[in-house]
Amino acid sequence: MKKSVATIKQLAEITGAKLSGDESRIVTDVSHDSRRVGQGTLFAAVAGALFDAHKFVPQVIEQGGAGVLSERHVPEGFTGTWLQVENIRRAMALVAAEAQRHPSRELQLAGITGTNGKTTTAYLIASIPEEAGELVAMTGTVEYRLGKERFKADRTTPEAPDMQRLLRRAVEIGCRTAVMECSSQAMDFHRCDELEYAVAVFTNLTRDHLDYHKTMENYWYAKQRLFDGRLGTRPRNSVINIDDPYGVELAASLEKDGLRVIRYAVNGEADITARNPEFSLSGMRFRLTTPSGERDFHSPLVGPPHIYNTLAAVASGLALGYSLDVVTAALEKCTGAPGRFERVAHDGGFSVVVDYAHSDDALLNVLRTAREVVKGKIITVFGCGGDRDRTKRAPMGEAAGSLSDVVILTSDNPRTEDPEQILCDAEEGIQRTGKRYRKIADRTEAIHQAIAEAQPGDLVLIAGKGHEDYQIIGPDRFHFDDKEVARAALLQKS
Repeated sequence: MKKSVATIKQLAEITGAKLSGDESRIVTDVSHDSRRVGQGTLFAAVAGALFDAHKFVPQVIEQGGAGVLSERHVPEGFTGTWLQVENIRRAMALVAAEAQRHPSRELQLAGITGTNGKTTTAYLIASIPEEAGELVAMTGTVEYRLGKERFKADRTTPEAPDMQRLLRRAVEIGCRTAVMECSSQAMDFHRCDELEYAVAVFTNLTRDHLDYHKTMENYWYAKQRLFDGRLGTRPRNSVINIDDPYGVELAASLEKDGLRVIRYAVNGEADITARNPEFSLSGMRFRLTTPSGERDFHSPLVGPPHIYNTLAAVASGLALGYSLDVVTAALEKCTGAPGRFERVAHDGGFSVVVDYAHSDDALLNVLRTAREVVKGKIITVFGCGGDRDRTKRAPMGEAAGSLSDVVILTSDNPRTEDPEQILCDAEEGIQRTGKRYRKIADRTEAIHQAIAEAQPGDLVLIAGKGHEDYQIIGPDRFHFDDKEVARAALLQKS
C-alpha cells in the first residue's frame, strides 16, 4: 500500500503541535496501538480513564516508531521526536488523513447518524453499488466490509487511523462507494474527522447513551457534528428525516447555510416519500415518490420503521448518482441487517423474532411493527444492559408493557451490576402498564419459557441483543446467541 510521505515538521504544522526532536523524520502512518507501530509510524499516546498508552513509549521507539504524539510535555531525558498537541484524538485524525492521502476524496462516502436505523440503512445503501456491479466498503455495528471480504466489527465506528487505512484499502481494491455508521461517541472522539462525505444521513433522535452524554442537549449536539463542520468538513448532500422534530430543525439550519438538503418523510410532504403503505410478515409495500419518478415498491423488510430506513437509502442512492431503477432493484432484494426484526425459521404456527432494540423508542417501534402484522399475543423477552444508562430502564419496561400481552424480563449484558437490581429498575415501568410479566434473570430460561408459552398466531419477540453472540456477566464475556437459544427451545417444544 503506497503511503504519503510527510515529515514530522509538516505534521507539526498541520496539527499545531509543539515539536521536540528531529523535525526531518519521515512519517508513513499513525497508530494508537503500540503493537502496530513499526518503522515510520507515529505513535499516538492516548491516556484514558482506565488505560494510559504512555507506558508503551519506550517499546514503540525500540520498534522503529518515528516519534510520539501526546497531549503531555516531552518527558525529561527523552531524546526521540515528540509532538505535543492540545487534543490527541483530533491530531490523530489529522495525521491519519494525511498519512493515507485522504482516501475519502477518492470515494463517494455516505455517513449515517441518528439513534435508530443506522445499521439497517447502512446495509440498504451498500446494496445499491453492489446492484450496479461495484465493490463497496462498509463499517458499522455488525461488521466491516471491503468488497467481498468481511470482518467482525470491533466497534460501530473505527478509530480514525483504522478508518483511514480501511478507506485507502477500499480505493486500492476498486471501490467507488463507502458507507459508514457515525455514532455520537465516535464523533465526540474525532473518529470521523477529516472525512469528506458525499452524503450524510440523519435518521432520528430519541433517548439513548445518556450515561455518556448526560443530557439530550449534549447528545443532539454530538449528532450535529456530521453536518455542521466540526469534523473539519461538511457533507455535499444531507439526507434528513423531517418526520423527526430534530430533523426539521437540522434541515432548516443547513439550508440557511446554503447547503443541499434532501428531505424524506412518511407523514408529510418531502422530496422522498412513501404513500399507502401495507405491512405483513412477508414485507411491506408502498408507492415510492422521488424527484426521479414514482414506483410501486415492495421490500422484504417488515414494519413501519423500515420505511424510513428505505427512504433514507433511496435518497442517498440518488444523491450518489445511481439511477432510480438501480436503487429500487437493490432495495427490493436487500434483507437488511442481521438481528433487525430477524425471524427464526421454524414449522410452528407462531413467529419468533430477534431484534437489536435496546432503547425505549426502538422497543416501541419494533412492538408497533409486531402489532401491525400479528393477530395473536405478543410475548416479549427483554432486558437492560448493566453499567449503562439507568434512566432508560423504566421507560423500556413501560414500552414493553404498553404493547405486549406478556413480558418476560431478563438479563442483557449485566456486566458488573447486580442482574436483579437491573430487573427491578425496568420492572417499575412495566408495573405502570398493569400488564402480566415475569422476572427470569437467566436469559436462556427466559427464552425457553416464552417459546413454551407461544400458541398459533402469537409472536415471540426477543429484544436487546440482535446480532450479538455474547453475554457479558461480571468482567467475563460468554458465547450467547439469541437465535441459537431460540432454535434449541423450538426443538424442545416440537
